Amino acid sequence: MARPKKMTKKVIATALDALAKRDTDIARVIGEVGYPEPRNRDPGFETFVNIIIGQQVSVHAAAAIRGRLLAAADPLTPESMLALDDDALKAVGLSRRKMEYSRLLAQDVLEGRFDPDGLHKLDDDAIMEAIVARKGLGRWSAEVYMLFALGRTDVWPADDLAVIVAVQRLKGLDDRPNRKLMDELAEDWRPHRGMVALLMWHHYNNAAL
Repeated sequence: MARPKKMTKKVIATALDALAKRDTDIARVIGEVGYPEPRNRDPGFETFVNIIIGQQVSVHAAAAIRGRLLAAADPLTPESMLALDDDALKAVGLSRRKMEYSRLLAQDVLEGRFDPDGLHKLDDDAIMEAIVARKGLGRWSAEVYMLFALGRTDVWPADDLAVIVAVQRLKGLDDRPNRKLMDELAEDWRPHRGMVALLMWHHYNNAAL
């Protein structure tokens, strides 16, 4: 399978405009907050480490940690990650758990158990299986990577809290939708569910409460 092209403003707008013609709620939200920006990430080890860093911390805290880590290990590779001792990783802001996850990931790459550079050749299900087999990388991590680094535009991160809240607002629901309802609602958005996720993050961050 050839690597999909990176997301562009045109790709996002074209997909969302097509959906807006059959979903008036999508059209309304585009009118309120505009189109989301592309969120492209380079595929590979560094992006996986960045995803680990971003788990359960604020966007600003994650950015600060990433900056310090890149200053300590530039370029960030499996080899440079493993060369940093506990004190060095603690100094950049990594928790014990994230140190463990990042090092295990580096070892998996170096010892041939995981090939980030070959993921683009696989279908979505195989990519998901390969990523969630890594300790510290679950379904959400895989979905974010597939969407931002591999350009898989139909990936649907239905467990992401911001996406859930935004879908609740989008559809005027009294309660936050569960996974089953999120998936049911998203059926109408195939094959552009990832573009809707981008719009939902944009809506969550910009819509008036």
